[in-house]
Amino acid sequence: MGFNRFLFISILLLLHSFMEFTKSQMPAGFISLDCGGDKNHTDNLGLEWTPDDEIKYGTTTKISIENENRRQYQTLRYFPADNRKYCYSLNVKTRTRYLIRATFLYGNFDNNNVYPKFDISLGPTHWSTIVISDANTIESQELIFLASDPTISICLSNSKTGLPFISTLELRQFNGSIYLTPFENQFFLSVSARINFGAENEDPVRYPDDPFDRIWQSDLVKKANYLVDVASGTQKVSTKLPIDVGKDELPPQKVMQTAVVGRNGSLTYRLNLDGFPGFGWAYTYFAEIEDLNQNKTRKFRLILPGAPDISKAIVNIQENAQGKYRLYEPGFYNISLPFVLSFRFGKTSDSTEGPLLNAIEISRYLEIADASFDGGVVASIVSVYKSLEWAQEGGDPCLPVPWSWLECDSDPQPKVISVKLSNKNMTGSIPLDLTKLTGLEELWLDGNALTGQIPDFTGCPNLKIIHLENNRLTGHLPSSLANLPNLSKLYVQNNLLSGSVPPGLLNKNIVLNYTGNKNLHKQSNDGRNIVYIIFGLLVGAAVLILGFIISCLLIRKGKKDHKQEPKHIMHVSSMNTTTTTTSEGARCFTLSEIRIATKDFEKKLGSGGFGTVYYGKLNDGKEIAVKLLGNNNIHQGKKEFANEVSLLSRIHHRNLVKFYGFCQEEGMDILVYEFMHNGTLKEHLYGPLAKEQRIRWIKRLEIAQESAKGIEYLHTGCVPSIIHRDLKTSNILLDHNMKAKVSDFGLSKLAVDGTSHVSSIVRGTLGYLDPEYYISNHLTEKSDIYSFGVILLELVSGKEAISNESFGINCRNIVQWAKFHIENGDIQGIIDPCLGDDYDIQSMWKIAEKALMCVQPHANTRPSMSEVIKEIQDAIAIEKGGEGGSSDEISRTSFHSSLNMGLLDHGGDPYLSFHESVALPSAR
Repeated sequence: MGFNRFLFISILLLLHSFMEFTKSQMPAGFISLDCGGDKNHTDNLGLEWTPDDEIKYGTTTKISIENENRRQYQTLRYFPADNRKYCYSLNVKTRTRYLIRATFLYGNFDNNNVYPKFDISLGPTHWSTIVISDANTIESQELIFLASDPTISICLSNSKTGLPFISTLELRQFNGSIYLTPFENQFFLSVSARINFGAENEDPVRYPDDPFDRIWQSDLVKKANYLVDVASGTQKVSTKLPIDVGKDELPPQKVMQTAVVGRNGSLTYRLNLDGFPGFGWAYTYFAEIEDLNQNKTRKFRLILPGAPDISKAIVNIQENAQGKYRLYEPGFYNISLPFVLSFRFGKTSDSTEGPLLNAIEISRYLEIADASFDGGVVASIVSVYKSLEWAQEGGDPCLPVPWSWLECDSDPQPKVISVKLSNKNMTGSIPLDLTKLTGLEELWLDGNALTGQIPDFTGCPNLKIIHLENNRLTGHLPSSLANLPNLSKLYVQNNLLSGSVPPGLLNKNIVLNYTGNKNLHKQSNDGRNIVYIIFGLLVGAAVLILGFIISCLLIRKGKKDHKQEPKHIMHVSSMNTTTTTTSEGARCFTLSEIRIATKDFEKKLGSGGFGTVYYGKLNDGKEIAVKLLGNNNIHQGKKEFANEVSLLSRIHHRNLVKFYGFCQEEGMDILVYEFMHNGTLKEHLYGPLAKEQRIRWIKRLEIAQESAKGIEYLHTGCVPSIIHRDLKTSNILLDHNMKAKVSDFGLSKLAVDGTSHVSSIVRGTLGYLDPEYYISNHLTEKSDIYSFGVILLELVSGKEAISNESFGINCRNIVQWAKFHIENGDIQGIIDPCLGDDYDIQSMWKIAEKALMCVQPHANTRPSMSEVIKEIQDAIAIEKGGEGGSSDEISRTSFHSSLNMGLLDHGGDPYLSFHESVALPSAR
């Protein structure tokens, strides 16, 4: 008996250990909610499901299903068919990509046999309209998004028929960049098709075969909106040999081990795409899994009706993938597709074998809606009342439908126009954030237990109706209420207000009720008012007289000072406008001062195209760098000198080198800057200083952030904005604390308001020069972005932008070299070996990704400097432990080749407006 008991306990312990081990093996960022469930469970795939019992509204119920292994579909949660929205809130990591999946199995849970139809949204963005057409069919919606906030809200609303409900809600985190697009900050990817061709049966491929739990549907499934019209001669092929998929987020090996082959030379299908027509993201996945003889070849083209340019590209899987059993992934990250997509792969005339296809993935671009204008203010208001039911409505306050106690206007970025919180158990003082709702027209706070004084509502000029009755408000009735131009009704009865009713309110044509405040009364008229008026007039007259006297004295002093203006006035021509510069904020040095400070130009710091830079020290001990204009190309040099003085005299930022002044004497043009003790970034990356001590990765990130902030100030903080035009590592200087500052504005240009670019003769430095600017002579802020992308690549690799030795045969450019390595998943191939292991691979990937976005050939696909700064800050947070996540988890991830303009590059523009009626495809 004792032995049996010991055996039983041992088995229990082993089972517990196994469950804990299984739990520890679950990928990071996986959330699986069993909506309406009552306890945790693990399904036959090994996925752990948790009940959604944290949600406080809705009703749970059970339905009958045939497959007992799908326990998560035995329950669901449904909600009333009213005007509210019902939301789930999930925690995410910002700047991380996720797949969110919601499923719906009706099962006639309400015994109405009325198929439900309702909306689902992600935050303020309408995701999809859920239309149930079969009680026993699971409807599924998937969305891929880049998290911009630490939480997301998934909301059900707007029931058209039946009751809104949900069966499961799943969140899956990605680690790399396969779904990176140039538009991910403006558009989500709504998944329309993810198909496994040549599948062995109708079962989908998903977790654990796909570590990210994407659902690869079998091409054998025949249902509405799926593959039809399969070409004759289509044959399934498969292999048990391993497939080199290269990157974790590409299709899993099990998907790539099966395929279809067009034995008659053609593969033709027709596919209905939910959500289309529209612009989309479409990729095909190939791996040569047949053993072809040396005399056999497989070449074919993709042919889309109405898009003849696409058929120019030839697919040769074995050659493109650089071997058999390796994945190749051509596609388009911006292509216009119809609802009924007819597509064909046809072999070329010199091919012996028909086309082969392993998998396909198509998503539609879903435009992200702007959050409501007052979202942050309303969130601050409800944060005080989290325990109350009315404060627990999730999602955006106004979109896609407003909270039950709010009304919003119909603007694309709506404002709150009505707050109705009557009898909602509110305590404490009136939330001051209410006064920040600039569009507010009605405010109902009656029937609560609010205390304290009535705040100043002049920040809400549209207020028409205010209900504050039946509270415990104290203090005076503010006279500022009379200044509300649209106020028509004011109810403050039955409070504890005191003092006099402001005359402005009594004289205003409004409905006013202040009864029930025993200490609040009308103001009495007596002689004191006349005294106050006379006193006020006397004081006002005295102030006017005193002001007149002071003005006269200042004018007289100004005339005297005008005679003492410095003689050194420089006329600067900039942007075809002649201005007289008296170095506002800058000093005009004499040549003798410069000679004394530099000991007659004794210590040379460096030289460049502009001239020579010398070290100096002023009488007050301030160290300076003195730039002396050279004699070569005097006309151009003087123009750059005038340009730099003009610009530097009006810009001031902690990440721009300080400009102290200038000097023009004896034919010499001199600029005076602060001295930067640690020289240039170039010297520390691959110059003489690099041999002494390499900069750590975290410091390189900080330097990138500081430099980017300086550039961002030029682009957004100056009016008009300034385009630097010569960003490079030698123009990023480091002070004694190794803080970075941008320098050298000789080539900078002022942007012209109201125009998209500045026409300019091409100037800049080889290796950093924007190719689009070089071709078109159209200079934009995105030209600086390109140059900064090159700098980021230099920070990652420790290599200079142009080299005859560093990048191998037939490659001199860091962009071309880095792009090849990153898009092939080989980020280790470009990381500066001097960094050792002192970095987190995830932060390195973030910078590499953003660098490649910066050096896109077309300016309109490049990010703004603000977006670049955000990515750098995220990388810094990772290095400092701010985002968690293990390097080991993502060491095998790689950059998705969405930027590859290679075998499927047909010459089209990789970015097209999403509001155009026709779009050309673009290869990645």
